[in-house]
Amino acid sequence: MNHEMGAEFIRRAEIDQQMRSQYAETHDFSLWDETVDDANTAFLEEYVAQSGWPLISEVGEEASDAAWLLVRHADHKPEFQARCLDILKALPEGEVRPANIAYLEDRVRLAQGRPQLYGTQFYREGDTFGPWPIEDEAHLEERRAAMGLGTFEAHKQRMFERYGNQG
Repeated sequence: MNHEMGAEFIRRAEIDQQMRSQYAETHDFSLWDETVDDANTAFLEEYVAQSGWPLISEVGEEASDAAWLLVRHADHKPEFQARCLDILKALPEGEVRPANIAYLEDRVRLAQGRPQLYGTQFYREGDTFGPWPIEDEAHLEERRAAMGLGTFEAHKQRMFERYGNQG
């Protein structure tokens, strides 16, 4: 197992989350540092080009989750997100958490102008907060369960508690 590389993914994810948390708490845009996403994306692009996706068996689950967080926040490179999604979908079972695939799938679909499949992504426009459009809502819970996600209602409640009353 590559503990050194795993630690680097975790370190980068911690910086990502610290920056986002500070901004979310204060809404002070001066605390937003887009160079964090730029640097993390460049790091992950180079890693994926040289070594493929950081597998759970290679870097551990926490580091693999951290790499997923970095690609999830690479919205400025939607083609890279889509390429990583294809890679994740092709991995053997157990090498990436299915929930991570679901979140990235929704992000990629929205960037492509398509409705999400798993209901993981929400938006804010003025005082309006809610989920982006969801394809085939009648089968949403089945898809969520297949990816190891909880119910949509529970997810929606958490999202509204965390982000819904900000404005």
